[in-house]
Amino acid sequence: MAAEAESLFTAIGLSEQKARETLKNEALSSALREAVLQAQSISGPSIDKVTGTLLYNVASRLKDTKRLGFLVEYIARKKIGTDLQLNAALDYVKSHPVDPINAADFEKECGVGVTVTPEQIEEAVETVIQKCKTQLLEERYRFNMGLLMGEARNKLKWADGKTIKNEVDMQVLHLLGPKTELDLEKKPKVTKQKASETEKKVDVITSGDVKLESVSLMEQLRGEALKFHKPGENYKTEGYIITPNTMDLLKKHLEITGGQIRTRFPPEPNGILHIGHAKAINFNFGYAKANNGICFLRYDDTNPEKEEEKYFTAIKDMVEWLGYKPYAVTHASDNFGQLYDWAVELIKRGHAYACHQKVDEIKGHNPPPSPWRDRPIEESLLLFEGMKKGKFAEGEVTLRMKLVMEDGKMDPVAYRIKYTPHHRTGDKWCIYPTYDYTHCLCDSIEHITHSLCTKEFQARRSSYFWLCNALDVYCPVQWEYGRLNLHYTVVSKRKIIKLVETGAVRDWDDPRLFTLTALRRRGFPPEAINNFCARVGVTVAQTTMEPHLLEACVREVLNETAPRVMAVLEPLKVTITNFPANKAIDVSVPNFPADESKGFHTVPFASTLYIEQTDFREVTEKGYKRLTPDQPVGLRHAGYVISVRNIVKDQSGKVVEVEVTCTKSEQSEKPKAFIHWVSDPLLCEVRLYDRLFHHKSPEDPSEVPGGFLTDLNPDSLTVISDALVDQSVKNSKALDKFQFERLGYFSVDPDTTHETIVFNRTVTLKEDPGKV
Repeated sequence: MAAEAESLFTAIGLSEQKARETLKNEALSSALREAVLQAQSISGPSIDKVTGTLLYNVASRLKDTKRLGFLVEYIARKKIGTDLQLNAALDYVKSHPVDPINAADFEKECGVGVTVTPEQIEEAVETVIQKCKTQLLEERYRFNMGLLMGEARNKLKWADGKTIKNEVDMQVLHLLGPKTELDLEKKPKVTKQKASETEKKVDVITSGDVKLESVSLMEQLRGEALKFHKPGENYKTEGYIITPNTMDLLKKHLEITGGQIRTRFPPEPNGILHIGHAKAINFNFGYAKANNGICFLRYDDTNPEKEEEKYFTAIKDMVEWLGYKPYAVTHASDNFGQLYDWAVELIKRGHAYACHQKVDEIKGHNPPPSPWRDRPIEESLLLFEGMKKGKFAEGEVTLRMKLVMEDGKMDPVAYRIKYTPHHRTGDKWCIYPTYDYTHCLCDSIEHITHSLCTKEFQARRSSYFWLCNALDVYCPVQWEYGRLNLHYTVVSKRKIIKLVETGAVRDWDDPRLFTLTALRRRGFPPEAINNFCARVGVTVAQTTMEPHLLEACVREVLNETAPRVMAVLEPLKVTITNFPANKAIDVSVPNFPADESKGFHTVPFASTLYIEQTDFREVTEKGYKRLTPDQPVGLRHAGYVISVRNIVKDQSGKVVEVEVTCTKSEQSEKPKAFIHWVSDPLLCEVRLYDRLFHHKSPEDPSEVPGGFLTDLNPDSLTVISDALVDQSVKNSKALDKFQFERLGYFSVDPDTTHETIVFNRTVTLKEDPGKV
């Protein structure tokens, strides 16, 4: 039988490998065999490759197999002869689920019987080129030829695309002549008006072999709208199940929503959001915003054992910190009553049963089938009511749904017993619904149009559709996208808790972590995180990025927003022996030297000042341009050049002070370098951060056999308790950001007190080449 089918498939143009792959898919091979045999009965045993390809496409793409014969007849009789027509035909049958199909309307929508002559194509292309002639002559081959193709195709919907392209190429060549060297040069960048943060196009970040380049997040998400179903057209999505009530339910859904796009961000309130959630927030809230829709923040609070108030608060804070405002804040627990009633209904319809198998017995992908699967409905109803009334111990009984999920998991649990008070409902419930049961039904209640989730939930898509249809309620559509991960970190809630418990980090907001609260504390601006998500793109594949690419986005934002101040982390005292005044001189320093319109601040310049120890050497070495006994330097912003006159050392021979003389800059030769300095400074604490882990993938046993806790970097935090910062930061508050000139970007830590300002180094001024 298999050999016969393989021979049948190769006879229509499939390669032997493709034919064998097809045979592995029982549903597809059965549909294709039926299609080929029907086509042979209509047009004879010999089927050309074009027809064979169309038969394969219709068999693989049409989920409603009762319509297969209808479409195969059109293909076999050559009434449908192109992919363009087949696409239109598939769209038509999906959008008209009720039989019989109106043949005349179908043929009109699919271009059946329409013939497009070469003369018509030539005329259409000529009309389009004449319309764009001025711009074509000006831009020549830099002009977007796709626009010509698109407009010609609009005039001749059923024309062959390849023929149109050939005609466009020929007529453009006739108009412009062959390409010149000038045509081959890259198109110059166009300077546009400054856009808002959410609309701003982002540049390219390159580092080594890694390149991120993208348009704005909003533009990407508007583009996704072209791929997703339109509100109310859920049935056009691949795999969507159409029931006799589907169209009525969608009609009511549209009446409620007015055709508005609705998304939701559904975090579990049992931990702090991390960098991966930033992509989810941007995708869910951004997709709704880009298409004039709304987005709910819905807490998936179905596990009372792990939920705490601090997580509810922190999640909402992070969403708003990233710049998004939820249309409404909802909870899965808002719907516990309705979810229970639906579970009872599910049992009554024969789709769920009470089961006594233990958790360990039903783990994995091939657990033994439940001996209670076919127990009487009345018995399951009584047991489920007993679960609700607290008659059983935890784990003694569960409610399971009768379905097989896409990953092979059989009969997932819908309800389990937990004698733990709930954060919001107290002791009212001792049974709680699972994610597999709750999520799609809450989406249905809130009339979500696009349920956007990460790729690992793809295996739950069939159960998502199944449950809504089993209960005959509005069924949204689940769409999956790729997770965003970073190297050199862990984001698992369990592992972060372990890091906190072992003292490796202080808490969830320790700036060495990549939770959103940690990134905020470290000084990462929310715009930088959003820009990073935009540059990563709305990808379907999982993406694991290097941290330095995120840091590049941070520098880009802080360069425009963090005022410059002077700070010295390793102070060396300098005394000016010929200071030109009896008291300190006020020096005006620009907040942003590249744009003095952003204002100035004043710092004192006195006879005693402090410079970095690394800015002085006793011996001049090749390439060293800073202060030495025979090499003066300029003081930034002060207008003076200093020269060494004496070096003071302690008993161990360490340099503790340098005595210098000063000269006005205009009266001196231009020095080789200008260094920063502070005078009458504030004593501050500065915390410098490095990677928390040594290896890229601390969770990978092949990289770190001993586990992630053995991979910790002991030098991930350096605390400088005697750093000196100029007086301009005196009144700064938590999370204020500055650029310490020549040192990096720093943010005020919440540990700051009236006595001591604490700074976190957010990022260095330049990427550390050792980290690339």
